[in-house]
Amino acid sequence: MAQRHPDPTDRAADAVPGEALAAYLRAQAMEFLRALRLHREGGPEGPVDAARALRRSARRISGSLHTFRPLLDTDWSEEIRPELAWLSGTLGLERAYEARLERLLLALHRLSGAAVLPEQAGVAAGRGAAGAAPVPGQPAPGRTAGATATAERGSLTVGAAKAGALLERQLTLARTRAHSTALQALGSARFHAVADKVAVLASEVPLTPAAPVTDLRPLAAAAEERLMDAVAALPLVTAGHPYNAEALVHGLSPDPSPHPQDGPWHQVRLLLRLHRYAREALLGAHCPAGARLLTAGQALDRHRDASEAAAAAAQAARTPRITPATAYALGVLHADQRHEVEAARFAFQQAWQKRTADAS
Repeated sequence: MAQRHPDPTDRAADAVPGEALAAYLRAQAMEFLRALRLHREGGPEGPVDAARALRRSARRISGSLHTFRPLLDTDWSEEIRPELAWLSGTLGLERAYEARLERLLLALHRLSGAAVLPEQAGVAAGRGAAGAAPVPGQPAPGRTAGATATAERGSLTVGAAKAGALLERQLTLARTRAHSTALQALGSARFHAVADKVAVLASEVPLTPAAPVTDLRPLAAAAEERLMDAVAALPLVTAGHPYNAEALVHGLSPDPSPHPQDGPWHQVRLLLRLHRYAREALLGAHCPAGARLLTAGQALDRHRDASEAAAAAAQAARTPRITPATAYALGVLHADQRHEVEAARFAFQQAWQKRTADAS
């Protein structure tokens, strides 16, 4: 029989003293220092693994400082927390652009039905498409519905090659810049100041005088309550079906701002992460989060990835002087990723409702 871990917010359970938080923060600080040593030693996989480990520990330290801030020295906490957030965000950009490009190219490949990935077909398409491409959806006189569908598929295939090449240029440039920014950050005085503070944290946690014997559970319960309130405010009725047509209303509008529906979901993703970190502080970093919690988190990760990919497709579609076939392919790609957003919302809803039903 699987071992059942106690609910950290259960009033009947034993109190978890603040010293558990100190132990958790020291362990995360040690993980940070190990990742820093891995970065300095280099090696083929060193920079990638080190950046990932640095981000992981920085997020957990920063999140714990936020959730349990009444138990920590205020000046110290407010000084280091934004610096850890800066470091985590800076180190995550390169991987984010790489994953976004991979996601979009695979989607183009799937949508176009091409035998090769779009960027592989780009050269051949460039040789064969000397004239202007017809506007998709405008069949020639007398063309049958089947021929129209074939023409649209052909336009998408040709456009997908050019769209893939455009996205690769834009996102590779962004990734290169993010890589340079990360390297500069890791060599900066600002980063060394953060590393020095984390090194001190590995041996001495600046708790308030009363913190070592203060029960952590009420603060962890408050973090969970903030999550529950944010989930309750989500438009789950709208997301009650896999696809939400309202999500496509803004489409490729000139407004470059993020999609208005996405913000509350991104906030829930952040609060879910803080809830997980609070559980780790109470129950131990190696305590399993639970299948439902992990499933909900994975759905929100997919939601974030798809929404950012859709925004990248929309941004590419605003590139001046692209061909109609390229714009068409990018529009289809944008709609596809917005559908992926809705599917992720549906998956989160299903996981969360199961969690609520099991808890009742």
